[in-house]
Amino acid sequence: MPLIDQDMKKKKIKVGVVGIGHLGNYHLQKYQKLENCEITAVADPFADRAKKAADVYHCKAHDDYRAMIGHVDAVSIAVPTSDHHHVARDFLAAGVDVLLEKPLCISLDEADDLIDLARKKTLVLQVGFVE
Repeated sequence: MPLIDQDMKKKKIKVGVVGIGHLGNYHLQKYQKLENCEITAVADPFADRAKKAADVYHCKAHDDYRAMIGHVDAVSIAVPTSDHHHVARDFLAAGVDVLLEKPLCISLDEADDLIDLARKKTLVLQVGFVE
């Protein structure tokens, strides 16, 4: 049996990116090239960054990442490391798969917390190094 059935090929994964700096833009460029992904939202506390990216990728812009919850199936998080834990935790708690830029967190306790939550909810938690 194939790993991806025909129905999965037809379904587009709704993705979002949090943190629209250099790495966030890089994630957006990669998602745009994937035929099974639909970029639905971006978030950055600098609203002008979010709007600029949203205009390019034809999606919604938010200055608060929590507004994306309920509108994405998966999210890339490219924010400062000190914010990784709480941002990723909010998405995992809401049932959203997470790709988190490296490093995972600033402490082992925070990393273990995210790993435990992802396991409990049977969600994907990945650490990315896209360059």
